[in-house]
Amino acid sequence: RVVGGVVNFYFATATADLAPGGAEALAVVIKGIESGHKAVISGFHDTTGDAAINEALAKKRAEMVRDVLTGLGVPADKVDLQKPAVTAGSGNNAEARRVEVKLLD
Repeated sequence: RVVGGVVNFYFATATADLAPGGAEALAVVIKGIESGHKAVISGFHDTTGDAAINEALAKKRAEMVRDVLTGLGVPADKVDLQKPAVTAGSGNNAEARRVEVKLLD
């Protein structure tokens, strides 16, 4: 889902596996990179469970999106991981468990 120029990837509880609809979001990111943008990837988690485990899972989710993009041929220098200041995502738990990809000039 694209919201305000940010491509969001949503995840199920306790997993870093891309959801079935992730291919469409990947295509949006790849198209943006091909048109000259750089992708900045940040992982978020919900507020249930252990905070340290959630933070590690948010990072693993961001790494998964990065690894899939580079596996699809996106140059590694066009993709950056960036830890957000607050890793607990906003919205309900399903919306909070996400990776945001910002396409920058």
